[in-house]
Amino acid sequence: MAATDFKDYYAILGLTKTASADEIKKSYRRLARKYHPDMNPGDKQAEARFKEVSEAYEVLSDTEKRQKYDQFGQYWRQAGQGWPSGGGGVGVDPNGFDFSQYGSFDEFINELLGRFNTGAGGSNRRTYTYRTGTGGSTGFNDFGGFGGFNDYSGVENNTTGAGGDRQATLSLSWSEAFHGVQKRLNLGTEVIDVRIPPGAKLGSRIRVRGKGQVNSYNQQRGDLYLDVELKPHSFFQFDGDNLICEVPVTPDEAVLGASIEVPTPDGTVNVNVPAGIRSGQSLRLRGKGWPRPKGGRSDQLVRIVIVPPKDLTPIERDYYEKIRANRSYNPRKDLPQVRL
Repeated sequence: MAATDFKDYYAILGLTKTASADEIKKSYRRLARKYHPDMNPGDKQAEARFKEVSEAYEVLSDTEKRQKYDQFGQYWRQAGQGWPSGGGGVGVDPNGFDFSQYGSFDEFINELLGRFNTGAGGSNRRTYTYRTGTGGSTGFNDFGGFGGFNDYSGVENNTTGAGGDRQATLSLSWSEAFHGVQKRLNLGTEVIDVRIPPGAKLGSRIRVRGKGQVNSYNQQRGDLYLDVELKPHSFFQFDGDNLICEVPVTPDEAVLGASIEVPTPDGTVNVNVPAGIRSGQSLRLRGKGWPRPKGGRSDQLVRIVIVPPKDLTPIERDYYEKIRANRSYNPRKDLPQVRL
């Protein structure tokens, strides 16, 4: 294990190994206040320092975690390097702790904190959790959620993380994600049926309990984490929790108003476009968006785009020329007054 892997949490908090719980708490509060992102907007170094201080406090403020950290810290140089004669086997400390199972200090800390290393951007994702029922079928717990794993289901990039957890990407069509779907998934050692309920979307993180690898440290099986990926849709996109789409209207519809048909995820609806609407303005269809995890639907936003015709018939051109000749409205009348 390289020396750079080791993090001295006591030094990070400006303390020694004999520090009391109150001293740890006081130092953490002082440093967290100093490096908090709200106090240092846009300062990446302060943000990194804040995360480092928070991680140190998370370990040292817990008696059991601190004890394990102290033991590991004492022997970290010997971990994976062998021991002097009489000192025990390779990667095993004299107290029987096996370090050889860890590829880095971070792996040890991830397991110690019971977390899964998700990579860049993963920490901002909402996590849904499954519990596994009898007969190999996986269903919801009270938090809602969905999951699946294998070539049959469009899962890619299988990786193994700290503590026996596994990570992969689950690719769904918009129809599957909206309506829900059941997948038969091959985990390698077993096949499970997973019911994916309505509402999965890009950025959703799925946790399937007990479907990861076996943790060599505690012999318990880790969890399976899936990141949902939606294939691009030609019409719909997400705007936060809402759906958004662009619908073209003609100049006369924008000027006079119109009733137009707009697709929604579950069918076409008639929408009244008010007279005088501008290109780029949006109309809100309440309850016509994406299914919410706790029930109900978000909204669908219809962004209006005024599209002039490319090919005019002689009659259309004649009328447009008459409108131009008789038009009283000048949308650029205030532009001559613009100055720096």
